[in-house]
Amino acid sequence: MRIDELNAHERRLWDAFPQGRGLDLSRALVPPDPASAADPAARVDPSDPVIRSDAVAALLLGAHAESTPGDRPALRLTGAHITGRLDLSFTDVAAPVLLTDCRFDEAPLLQGARTRQVVLRNCTLPGLVADTAQIDGRLVVSHCHLTGPLVLNRAQINGDLNLCDTAIDFPGAEAISASHAQVAGDALCTNLAVEGTFRVTGAFIDGEFDLEGAALRAPGAHAMDAYHVRIAEDFTCHPGFSAEGRVILSGATVAAAIGFCGARLSNPGDIALEAVDVTVERNFDLGLGLSVDGAVKLDGTRVGTELSFRDADLTHKGGTALSLRATQARETDLRTRRPIDGVVDARNARLGTLYDAQDTWPADLRLADATYETLALPLPATERVRWIRRTTGDYLPQPYEQLAATYRRLGHEDEARTVLLAKQRHRRATLPPHTRLWGHVQDAAVGYGYRPLRAGLWLLALLACGALYFTLHTPAPLDPGKAPPFNAVFYTLDLLVPIITFGQDNAFAPHDTGQWLSYALITSGWILATTVTAGISRAVTRQ
Repeated sequence: MRIDELNAHERRLWDAFPQGRGLDLSRALVPPDPASAADPAARVDPSDPVIRSDAVAALLLGAHAESTPGDRPALRLTGAHITGRLDLSFTDVAAPVLLTDCRFDEAPLLQGARTRQVVLRNCTLPGLVADTAQIDGRLVVSHCHLTGPLVLNRAQINGDLNLCDTAIDFPGAEAISASHAQVAGDALCTNLAVEGTFRVTGAFIDGEFDLEGAALRAPGAHAMDAYHVRIAEDFTCHPGFSAEGRVILSGATVAAAIGFCGARLSNPGDIALEAVDVTVERNFDLGLGLSVDGAVKLDGTRVGTELSFRDADLTHKGGTALSLRATQARETDLRTRRPIDGVVDARNARLGTLYDAQDTWPADLRLADATYETLALPLPATERVRWIRRTTGDYLPQPYEQLAATYRRLGHEDEARTVLLAKQRHRRATLPPHTRLWGHVQDAAVGYGYRPLRAGLWLLALLACGALYFTLHTPAPLDPGKAPPFNAVFYTLDLLVPIITFGQDNAFAPHDTGQWLSYALITSGWILATTVTAGISRAVTRQ
């Protein structure tokens, strides 16, 4: 483009470019002041401040060959209407570009370009295509309104990516495409509003990814897809963050913390937050006012310190509201604002120190093969057993054994025995009728070996009954000349204890009721001996 082809606004821009002076054309849109109408020099040009994209491209690509020592070329333009398509694809732009309050007719093309810095503020444009671009400084698209997609696939940004307070409307498709993009600084997206999918799969951010106050809308689709994203600092979605549609963080690696405090996630009937196999070096905070309508899936996620749902509100009626299968954390806080509305599946999880509250226990809790180091709120064993029994389905021994082991580590051996006794009672309910009968006998006699004193009480009760009866109804001796003096207590012990003998039972023969009582005492003795042996063996084996 030759200089004689430039319009008046373009000529002013041409003159300002070498020294990097700013050109403000916004006053061209302001009606003239009637008081200055008599002064032609004071009049403001009422025409549309058009700058053709070809003129901008020509400046940026070196058409302004005149230069003087000390020049620092830069494109600083305010209030322009840029017509045509600004195509800088696969070019090398040496001057920084700073555009404010500008309006584009077509989406600028920076595909494969190398630029120093691109700053767009308060601009309106039908999209921006900068995939595979290399930007040596910042890329700023703040307080802008895009009616088309922002494309940054495989772009390299050697400074911050700033999308603060920008609105991007491209519903039903990818509003932001930044797959495998590399950002050497922070990705600042506070108060970003997106209609459509925000995709950053495989991206690397060597700083913080800040989505505080952002609003992402893609109902029934993916509101954010950050699969395998790598973040060197915090991934922040609190407070005020909201998403309609699925948020995907699966495979992500975050070197600091992830936070969704005070956020609102909505994807009714489906997964609202999918964070499978995520690695977080510090906290994964999903509490302090988080509201989720849909499922939260954290299977296989590894958290360096605390995984928290403190004061969160999770709802997924008729399905799994929270999946923690094979999740690992040093501390896990399940003290939600109210009981989770849906299934909580923590199978095979390693929860570290577990914080929970009895009044917010979920109705359906699945703990098969889940482990935890300790319980911050141990509670009496009878209460914790009710916690375990919230699991629906078949009998599983491991949750009982895990709880008993936890009580033992805390030094509460009696509570551990109560848990193991509850385990045997739960198991008994799954057995055939005849086996259940023998289980009831063991339970009544010695509490399956976990209540050994109960056998002594039974023995004393039977001994007292037998001794009292035989004292009142002394049996006749079999051989009066050789029989020892009768002792009702030792005679009853001879009948009750199968192994030890005091010579009484073989010397006397009861009749009628006494004979039936002796049979009952002998049978009771063998039952007690068998149940005590089985119970002690079971208890010793579990030790």
